[in-house]
Amino acid sequence: MNETLALVLAWIAGGALGAFFFGGLWWTVRKSLASANPALWVFGSLLLRMGVTLTGFYFVSGGDWQRLLSCLVGFFMARQLVTRLTRLPEKDPTRQPQEASHAP
Repeated sequence: MNETLALVLAWIAGGALGAFFFGGLWWTVRKSLASANPALWVFGSLLLRMGVTLTGFYFVSGGDWQRLLSCLVGFFMARQLVTRLTRLPEKDPTRQPQEASHAP
């Protein structure tokens, strides 16, 4: 296989792994806030997400450090994307903050 194609496929796989990992983290936090047993959600999700991600890195890299690096770049790019997509909407930056109506 062409080396460039292998690196691009590793990058795409890293993006998919990152979307799974960080999207799953976002989902877990939201789910655990409403759960009666949040520790079970967080720990179970951690095991599942880490297991899938590390297994994916192992198979994608195939023992080649360049493919592993390309996969990691895709992983961290997906982190940036998921963080941006799941962020709460910012308030209007042109609006001045209100002063407190009472003394502290």
